[in-house]
Amino acid sequence: MADDRNLSVGGYRFYTEKDAQLAATELKKIEYLEARIDYSRPDSILMVYEKTIHERIFKTPVGLQYLKELRDYLLKQSEIDPERVPEIPLYNSFSGEVRAKSAPVRNRIKAADGGKDGEKSGFAISVILNVLLVLAVICMFTITLRSDNPNVLNYQRVLTDRYAQWEQELTERENAVREKERELKLNGDTDYFTK
Repeated sequence: MADDRNLSVGGYRFYTEKDAQLAATELKKIEYLEARIDYSRPDSILMVYEKTIHERIFKTPVGLQYLKELRDYLLKQSEIDPERVPEIPLYNSFSGEVRAKSAPVRNRIKAADGGKDGEKSGFAISVILNVLLVLAVICMFTITLRSDNPNVLNYQRVLTDRYAQWEQELTERENAVREKERELKLNGDTDYFTK
């Protein structure tokens, strides 16, 4: 566990070191603002106050306490209409109700842990998807094997068929040429090629 001195900032002890560091950063921002704020001009203080609320500059109790002090100061000023001074918004819940309502992940986890019905439906979906994937793979192999284009699975058959076809065509052409040669020799026209 972290040292308790590292968790204490501005009179508050934080649960985590990260939160304590955030509060220390906010304390530095407060010191910076205090060095530059002109308390003789309440309108400028109101602008700073509104901007810090709008941009959510302060989130820890240290920063929120400073905003409360600024708000109290502004409400005491006669030049500032109290309606113009916004309330300090708190962006976290202390009762846990908001978290339960805005935690859809927890609801999904509960639904997934919902017992045997959830397990059965998840298992059934998994089986169906696996069967569909196996069928898709089988279809792809079938298409690949029946294809006329050479590929890894059928290259030997396709190349053998092509060479056999070429050999057959060459044999037919040779036979046709020989047949023509015989016809020419029978006609007695031996000087045909020499002309």
